[in-house]
Amino acid sequence: MTCDYFELAAPGIRGLLPYQPGKPVAELQRELGLTDVIKLASNENPLGPSPAVINSLADAIPELARYPDGSAYDLKASLSEFLDVPTNMLTIGNGSNELLELLARVFLRPGLESIVAQHSFVVYPLVTMVQGATLRVIPAKDYGQDLEATLAAISSKTRMVFIANPNNPTGTWLTAGELTGFLDRVPDHVLVVLDEAYCEYVDVADYPDGVQLLARYPNLIVTRTFSKAYGIAALRVGFCVCSPVIADLLNRVRQPFNVNAMSLVAAVAALGDQAHVRAAVCANLEGMILLTNACADLNLDYIPSAGNFLAIDMGQAAEPIYQALLHEGVIVRPVGVYEMPRHLRVTIGLPAENQRFIAALTRIMNAR
Repeated sequence: MTCDYFELAAPGIRGLLPYQPGKPVAELQRELGLTDVIKLASNENPLGPSPAVINSLADAIPELARYPDGSAYDLKASLSEFLDVPTNMLTIGNGSNELLELLARVFLRPGLESIVAQHSFVVYPLVTMVQGATLRVIPAKDYGQDLEATLAAISSKTRMVFIANPNNPTGTWLTAGELTGFLDRVPDHVLVVLDEAYCEYVDVADYPDGVQLLARYPNLIVTRTFSKAYGIAALRVGFCVCSPVIADLLNRVRQPFNVNAMSLVAAVAALGDQAHVRAAVCANLEGMILLTNACADLNLDYIPSAGNFLAIDMGQAAEPIYQALLHEGVIVRPVGVYEMPRHLRVTIGLPAENQRFIAALTRIMNAR
């Protein structure tokens, strides 16, 4: 009799579905025989990496036979100076996704709970369920996090609350007053994981800097990434800022060489070129205006966004429009898995890419 290996897996894993990333350009080219394809699906920086990053990678190539620095000394030193925090508050990860997983491994287990908001990043439920912990999903309020409902859901079993600011895929954000008012009332036994993957793009009043709040809230944990505004998503580097005690626990379960040497040197170079980050932010603001104006012209609603993407309400099931855009050589992101079947999430691209998306969407909507 053949063994049922599925039944041998941990219960939390059996209930999961694999994470579905944005469709790669090469995949669409193979499927439809297209040669001219643009991707506005994965919230990547359309400007690409800083020239300083390219140069740093070239310089690092001769050392490929060596293991990376498992302590990430240079990157931690650079982040320490940039953020004005001691290095013992920093943990470096293979993207911020790994840090979310490490946090779950350290603090979640069967019998405990995490709280997430409806329409929030799919990795939060994933890392919770892998640990066999209970997931509590709070209905969204205007597509954003309902902090009062989140507070009401906290119990003695709650160990972790995930908050993205801004939130992906909706682009909604919390103000400083909203966030601190929430943190003031969260019990000490509940860890608040503040995911600030898109913080560099935010250009709204009263937006809180999570790192500056750490001195007031020892149960706060801030995660950030080099995959978005810094333009090195392919190299997978993220970091976590938290109390030294929590950082020590994370480093106990972190793999010894979890971030490769090329990624470490690239992240140091990227952090040092803040002019490149500012250029990316300016390009994003210009592109956001272009896309929101196009939505108005097409009578399409959208969720105001503080990130580098826009969730657009197609006014109908979005999947057929997504498929039609693929045939135009334009890849965006359907977000039905986030309980938003009428929306498409569109990353702000280069000016020509934004114009191409608008032209394709206009043709499709006018034909319907």
